[in-house]
Amino acid sequence: MSLLVEQIKNLVREQVVPNVSYAYLNQGQWIQGQYGVNTWQPQVSPLPAHPLYDLASLTKVLGTTTVLLNLIEQQKLTYDTPVKTILPEFSSEQVTLRHLMTHTSGIQGFIPHRDQLTAKQLMQAILQLPVTSDFNRIINYTDTGPLIAGWMVEKICQQPIQLVIQKLVLRPLKLPMATFTPNPSQCVVTNQRGFHWLRGEVHDPKAYQLKQHCGSAGLFAGIPDLIYFSRWLLGQVQPASAPVSQKILKQLFQSFTNVAPGRSFGWNLLWGQQKQPILYHTGYTGNFWLLDRWQQRALIVLSNRVHPINNNQRFLIRRRAIIDNFLNARSN
Repeated sequence: MSLLVEQIKNLVREQVVPNVSYAYLNQGQWIQGQYGVNTWQPQVSPLPAHPLYDLASLTKVLGTTTVLLNLIEQQKLTYDTPVKTILPEFSSEQVTLRHLMTHTSGIQGFIPHRDQLTAKQLMQAILQLPVTSDFNRIINYTDTGPLIAGWMVEKICQQPIQLVIQKLVLRPLKLPMATFTPNPSQCVVTNQRGFHWLRGEVHDPKAYQLKQHCGSAGLFAGIPDLIYFSRWLLGQVQPASAPVSQKILKQLFQSFTNVAPGRSFGWNLLWGQQKQPILYHTGYTGNFWLLDRWQQRALIVLSNRVHPINNNQRFLIRRRAIIDNFLNARSN
């Protein structure tokens, strides 16, 4: 544990990122902390007392995946519901919800002049993207699948996906800080859009365009939110108003596709020392999250690795070393 914490703090000490907030959970106990400063540019500024981070793609697993599991448990969807039965305008009859959420849909991702499109035009363009020969053959991580899955939710619930996430996940779990509309003064700064530093505004360009209709990014949260959600996923807390049963949550710790190396539903999978499945996901802005139900452990790291510039390769190398240390450690 001490080595993990030192590795995480070294991200700041060696100026890989301006700050980190972290938590390590082990057998129902946990340590948490934060380290560093909010910004290096345009000047050094301190972290808020309880910082909120742009979760980026962690929105996919905390929010959209959990909503989908809720609807599956209510029998309003199945893992193998064809997308076209919910969204008739979708381009393919083959692709199911499972394909979307395991990133095996084979949907081609390129959209010309994407950033010039309105939200409605962007949604229409994504739904008309062709399905390639990679269908059900290759795992290709993109935001397209969870975006379309979010629109399936919208069709069923008759509300924007972000409102559904609030209604079915954030409120029932009573997450203390998680929100799509944060107070900027509580937020960690990411980078610039034009000449404007982003603070409490989503970094992801599609989320910026789609607003409430984006289920792939847009959520802001702090370490206390992810600690509680982790304890729930590990089966350590069972709130009366939980959106999904423990039976369904346990099933996440396996592959939902026959395509190697395998993925869970919404989540990525890694494998521990005893070959136990570990849920894993990252967020582009500098976040990563691992959950080991078998050993009752979790690791949460939130940072702003995109400050002041997006292309921070040093962070990705250090992240791999921290993950390897977690995977090779045993519960104690």
